[in-house]
Amino acid sequence: MSGFTGFVLRRGLGAVVTLLAISVIIYVVFYATPGNVAQITCGPRCSPEQVHQVAEQLKLDDPLYVRYWHFLEGIVAGQDYSTGTSVQHCSAPCLGLSYRTDQQVTQLIWTKLPVSLSLVSGAMVLWLILGVGTGVLSAWRRGRLTERVLTGITLVGVATPVFVIGLLLMIVVCGQLELLPFPQYVAFTDDPEQWAWNLLLPWFSLALIEAAAFARLTRAAMLETLAEDHVRTFRAYGVRERSIIGRHALRGALSPVIALNANNFGSAVGGAVLTEMLFGLPGVGQELVHAVAVVDLPVVVGMVLVIGFFVVLANALADVLYAVADRRVVLS
Repeated sequence: MSGFTGFVLRRGLGAVVTLLAISVIIYVVFYATPGNVAQITCGPRCSPEQVHQVAEQLKLDDPLYVRYWHFLEGIVAGQDYSTGTSVQHCSAPCLGLSYRTDQQVTQLIWTKLPVSLSLVSGAMVLWLILGVGTGVLSAWRRGRLTERVLTGITLVGVATPVFVIGLLLMIVVCGQLELLPFPQYVAFTDDPEQWAWNLLLPWFSLALIEAAAFARLTRAAMLETLAEDHVRTFRAYGVRERSIIGRHALRGALSPVIALNANNFGSAVGGAVLTEMLFGLPGVGQELVHAVAVVDLPVVVGMVLVIGFFVVLANALADVLYAVADRRVVLS
């Protein structure tokens, strides 16, 4: 237990260092670009007084490392921002103020994040069930008609864009069959049943694409594990094939599945833009696209930083799950 606890602590420390490095890169990329950063941030219609105010808020007269330190200080302790007529306090973790709405970026993210997490979490359950199940069945029935059919389906899934699947599902399920209403996001706290019904099509649209990749990866990992010596030993002792598949081979093939799931979950929090826009879900990805379009720099930086946080967090949890799923993993 002490070895596992130390392993978790080291992974946690590594995640914090990685997040710090990501924040440095993000800040330098967006705030050390050539040109008038204050003018770019404020927009082309801003008056010289407004541009000057933005420059003061960003502390552009200070060296870059000093500005970055103030940025970190705002995340840890909060900051005060002048809105022209008053001073607004931004509580920690403060990621700045939107120059379009004067709204705190953190508050904006908190309103959008539940939508994206609802979409990605439900889709993740589906893509794991469909993808891993299909991959295991395909490896178990290797060389048979079942494997050929499943392989063809997964190839179609990998090659089909998410908006095509989403449009087809809406046309067939909502339009022709009228089994579900056209999706309209309802908060889980307002009505859990309507929350699930309205997210059912977005879940399947996103999950069917991801499940195809999981099926191919699981099949390859299962075939590799089934060819190992300990599996042949189990067969020689007369262990049933179902027991070998479910209790031994699948557990040994989970490591690459966990890694892929961590990357997909973290990136999908802000990367499921097409799904959110197709179904009108006001999530992080849709807000990020809008912020880029209007050059709302604090919102862009805050959104990218939050997406990076989820990617790092998901991969840190995946490292821990490796040791739980596969006893052959060395805790180092």
